[in-house]
Amino acid sequence: MSVLERVSGPEDLAGLSRAELGRLAEEIREFLVTHVSATGGHLGPNLGVVELTLGVHRVFDSPKDSVVFDTGHQSYVHKLLTGRKNFETLRQEGGLAGYPDRRESEHDIVESSHASSSLSWADGISRGYAMTGQHDRHTVVLVGDGALTGGMAWEAVNNIASDRDRKVVIVVNDNGRSYAPTVGGFANHLAELQASVQQGVDAVRTDRRYEQTLGTVKDLLKHSGPVGEMFYRGLHGMKQGIKDVVVPQGIFEDLGMKYVGPVDGHDLEAVEQALNNAKNYGGPVIVHAITEKGHGYGPATANVDDQFHAVGVIDPVTGRSTVTSSERSWTAVFRDEIARIADERKDVVGITGAMLIPVGLQKMQAAHPERVVDVGIAEQHAIAMAAGMAYGGLHPVVALYATFLNRGFDQLLMDVALHRAGVTVVLDRAGVTGPDGPSHHGMWDLALLQIVPGLHLAAPRDEPTLTEELREAVAVDDAPTVIRYPKGAVGAPVPAVERLADGVDVLVRRGGESGTEGARRDVLLVSVGAMSGLALDVADRLEAHGVSATVVDPRWVLPVPASVIELAAQHRIVVVVEDGVRAGGIGSRIRQEMRAAGVDTALNEVGLPTEFLLHGSRSQVLARVGLTAQRVAQDTLASVLGTRVPYARPVATGQEDVPDTAEGARGASLPRSHRG
Repeated sequence: MSVLERVSGPEDLAGLSRAELGRLAEEIREFLVTHVSATGGHLGPNLGVVELTLGVHRVFDSPKDSVVFDTGHQSYVHKLLTGRKNFETLRQEGGLAGYPDRRESEHDIVESSHASSSLSWADGISRGYAMTGQHDRHTVVLVGDGALTGGMAWEAVNNIASDRDRKVVIVVNDNGRSYAPTVGGFANHLAELQASVQQGVDAVRTDRRYEQTLGTVKDLLKHSGPVGEMFYRGLHGMKQGIKDVVVPQGIFEDLGMKYVGPVDGHDLEAVEQALNNAKNYGGPVIVHAITEKGHGYGPATANVDDQFHAVGVIDPVTGRSTVTSSERSWTAVFRDEIARIADERKDVVGITGAMLIPVGLQKMQAAHPERVVDVGIAEQHAIAMAAGMAYGGLHPVVALYATFLNRGFDQLLMDVALHRAGVTVVLDRAGVTGPDGPSHHGMWDLALLQIVPGLHLAAPRDEPTLTEELREAVAVDDAPTVIRYPKGAVGAPVPAVERLADGVDVLVRRGGESGTEGARRDVLLVSVGAMSGLALDVADRLEAHGVSATVVDPRWVLPVPASVIELAAQHRIVVVVEDGVRAGGIGSRIRQEMRAAGVDTALNEVGLPTEFLLHGSRSQVLARVGLTAQRVAQDTLASVLGTRVPYARPVATGQEDVPDTAEGARGASLPRSHRG
């Protein structure tokens, strides 16, 4: 039996010998490579934290001691050590989540995979323990992959450090990278720390007697007159100087937090000693561990782009993808077009938040390195900085995952929109993203952006409309513009049969008018962005049942184009299909504009429920919430037939009086082909 097979919980680690622990680390890496290569997932980060995770679970007592993971994609080893070995279902519907998940284990606490929030959790958890008398419980945070470039982390450190008795241990997994190499002054500081510090220095400095002795000497000298106080200041200055020569940890201890390290994060014995020192100190401590992303797996460490931060299905031996596809992605379309625009316009600059390659700015960066700025995991700063750059005469293009726009919303509202700054925000992975689960679905943006005054929002349906709308966006210099598109392949172009005067594309007209000559058509389907394929399928299904339909793509969904309202008045019911939440979405906004214009056509919002949607493939998640052509067509047909709210307007029969009762509305709503 392997060592890993004998481990079903953290308590099983206590009796293992050093040799067995070494074998366990090897077995964990082999397990991860074998299983993650078959399912896809975050491979590199987890290969880099094997010994750190083992050390945390050997020194601390989870779940009594709370273990929190920042950017929870580093939690695979933690899952294995807490009894979850069903990795054949990793990130698949009904299977193991790719991030910590309270439904899976009592050892999991923070489910969100957004970076830089773990230290705030630790501040709150440890305060809760202290205020309720649970003084025997520790809070441990494993933070890394660039998360300390986020300002929220430092807000938390500032608060944690203010209480010297708080039992918080912050383990900094310093692999020099987020998705790509970590950037910024803090990253430079970590890189300068010397890895040759003797463990004995930390053992002395984290002994409470060391602090007590220093405190006693300090009090004696400071209360023994001017000479004693001057002598104290001299000794204190000498102490700080010596510390900064031996361990240049000033950035941490200037905040009032004890620093331990740097320690080799792949030396389990050294990791355990550092963690024990931190635990025994009894106050807030930072343990600085140097690790290598992808450690122990040659194909990962050799990958200069991201060291296999996240992989699809790959060959476990070579690390090469086993999925061959010639389909072009939405990200690739943006990548090529923004590079062309940058060649043409010297004022266009790109901004990324530690994700140069995932959002597609690498081609522009290669051609114009001085005009692409990576701010680290700091979306708030990125958007506020963009407002300043616009004021300085540039046109910034901020490329983010849609889910991370949430973090910079205040800056978009108050720094960009309020100042009418010409800033373009490009949202990749909008809508349902699939296997990464609730915190990665980009399903909130359409509802959030509704309330931003003056904002222009485009949702391209294919490659031609993405390139067209991106160029239209960067031409706006007095308001924020947003382009949003989903994850995955862009698919074949979806041509329009007509473009209306205000830029709205009519994709199809199926069937004829209902009732008398000149009467309204039955259904107006308003397709938001990549939902055009579904909307066209719905139109075909309705036509097969004798129901006429028009499908339009507004292209720019905000502000709502006037022609959409005019078309709504010419149809019996409007159905808006979007892949954002229905509450406050585009359908809701169109309804408001219709009512303001005196158009009382019924409208049905078809979108996502206001729920946290569990992981699965995009198609599985959409099917789970009823966002399929079959379901939308069935519901729309029922509305046309008058058997489901909202009821379609009655068919024109020479007079347009609306029936007084629901029963009358249902009877009047029946198209001629369905009347008995």
